[in-house]
Amino acid sequence: MSKKNNDWKKRDGVVYSTSDNFEYNFGEGDEVITLPPSQQKLKVLLDKKARAGKQVTLVEGFIGTEEDLKELGKLLKNKCGVGGSTKEGEILIQGDHRDKVLQVLLQAGYGAKKSGG
Repeated sequence: MSKKNNDWKKRDGVVYSTSDNFEYNFGEGDEVITLPPSQQKLKVLLDKKARAGKQVTLVEGFIGTEEDLKELGKLLKNKCGVGGSTKEGEILIQGDHRDKVLQVLLQAGYGAKKSGG
């Protein structure tokens, strides 16, 4: 089975239309706008669940586009000198770097605080 454009699967509730020039609106107008750093409320915490006991510093609560999230993640990874990833509104930094990440976020103007233990 080849991978084809499966946009028809996203048509919630539309069954049939008799109009010749009917165009379904997929709701693409719901774009996420990145809040300014001063309005962001980020939480910095340590997490080791489902990671075979390895610790990661987790930054959650980012509101904005995926591009801006990746840019912030890249900044944090460079400042800490470690690897990590960005996905689903979260930034993962390998290792326990909560203090360093918090300091970098506060210097960049983000509203950030430590959360958990």
